[in-house]
Amino acid sequence: MENITANTDLVARGLSKPMTLVMAVVAGLAVANIYYNQPMLGLMASDFPGSGVAGLIPTVTLLGYALGLFLLVPLGDIIERRRLIVIQFFLLAIALAITAMAPSVFILVIASVLVGASATVAQQIVPFAVHLAPSEKRGAVVGTVLAGILGGILLSRSLAGFIADMSGWREMFWLAAPLAIIGAMTMALTLPHSKPDTKLRYLQLLKSLTNLWMDFAELRWAAITQAILFAAFSAFWTVLALLLEQPAYNMGPAEAGLFGIVGLAGILAAPIAGRIADAKGPHSIVITGTIVTLFSWIVFGVWPTIPGLIAGVLLLDFGVQSALVSNQHIIYALKPEARARLNTIFIGSMFLGGATGAAMATTAWNVGGWIGVSALGTVLALLALAAQIRALKIRTSKQR
Repeated sequence: MENITANTDLVARGLSKPMTLVMAVVAGLAVANIYYNQPMLGLMASDFPGSGVAGLIPTVTLLGYALGLFLLVPLGDIIERRRLIVIQFFLLAIALAITAMAPSVFILVIASVLVGASATVAQQIVPFAVHLAPSEKRGAVVGTVLAGILGGILLSRSLAGFIADMSGWREMFWLAAPLAIIGAMTMALTLPHSKPDTKLRYLQLLKSLTNLWMDFAELRWAAITQAILFAAFSAFWTVLALLLEQPAYNMGPAEAGLFGIVGLAGILAAPIAGRIADAKGPHSIVITGTIVTLFSWIVFGVWPTIPGLIAGVLLLDFGVQSALVSNQHIIYALKPEARARLNTIFIGSMFLGGATGAAMATTAWNVGGWIGVSALGTVLALLALAAQIRALKIRTSKQR
């Protein structure tokens, strides 16, 4: 049985808007590191000719992120959060420097896994923000911090594409390393001290993940749905640079990165969805986001032009992010003292889905080109919608 230590002093103080924004920006800075490689993939592969492994860098980075979610993020329930966040940022800086210096594909793969694992510091920040927020504003706070994360994800591609075109892919990682150190210093200076929420030991903490999964059906459906949606999301961004290199488009990393700026409009969904979830409840927003994601892939498939891609990106980001904020609103209310572990299961499942989607997209591209990728994305969105319909039927039957 868990020994809970109340942190009423922190909760009573609440979370100011400036602090929420700082946490959002720094979380976005952290998670951006796992996406820098996507618009630079062609350049990275050309540095290691004859090795198909270089093309798997986005996949192994996401797998590293999933590994960090399961092994590192649960520590947020047993270690003082500010110290843990600062340490992870410094580890991230080291991993980025190794990536920049990588002399071989093998070292590049190992470093990419380490970057992914240490970048999960972003997911230490989210439950900490929720912990500090009053319950009636929890959805809005989650939405704001996630908007920062989503902004980091999207702008990372634009920044990486620009730097890669100007100087090369290694220079991007050399730039990212000191930015991670700045993130560590910012969090050290601004975050309040916190007390652990439980006195479970580390192995007990990991074992409790299974219990949480079995105890909460809402957690299972949220994780499954978001994993499938993120697979569809990752499928698009993984092959976008490859699509734009084709003669019909003849675009490079910088142009591929610009699509990240287009997607910024989609992050407006995060705070809006959070506020609606606070007022009306989150379940209907999850279903709406899933339907919008499905429609985005239909647009990609039937309108494979630059305007069509732009329209599809807006829909894809809006749909996936709306569902994400609402699903996190659902899971954080299940067991407050286990928020870091609930986040581990949810985001870990999501990024395993993302890694799977990236790998499937690469195969679909090699087999069927853009039509194959569009078909894959459509099927994934349909599966997510089917999961939500099933969850709705179960909730309805229990309410009778």
